[in-house]
Amino acid sequence: MARGFWRLRQPKFSAGVVGVVFNAQGQVLLVEHVFHPYAPWGLPGGWVDRNESPAETVRRELREELNLAIRVGPILMAEIGYGNHLDLAYLCYAEGLIGALSRELLAFDWYNVNKLPKLQPFHHRAIVQAVSMSETAVKL
Repeated sequence: MARGFWRLRQPKFSAGVVGVVFNAQGQVLLVEHVFHPYAPWGLPGGWVDRNESPAETVRRELREELNLAIRVGPILMAEIGYGNHLDLAYLCYAEGLIGALSRELLAFDWYNVNKLPKLQPFHHRAIVQAVSMSETAVKL
């Protein structure tokens, strides 16, 4: 009974994960979401399922949404957003070509990082962080 009471008092979070994927030309992959009318273009990703690791979530979501196999790299950033929602962004590496789009997406495109459409702030910050990390790695 004490365990049940303790669980009820613990904070509850939802979590979402996005992947920042670049092509050989240094362009970032963006998708046009059906359910995001105010900023339809964004990074591919989705909600973390119960008992699923965030890295597996981003792998699953890119496979489901774009039929794209990826290798998941390091976490770029994590933020608590609206309410108790945790957003995570991973640097990802494509391992193949994009296949058929899911019904959740209208389109995909590769964008130059200096010519991005309107994005959710977290998505924009994740892309900036990914660019910053890759520039730092090149200097090392």
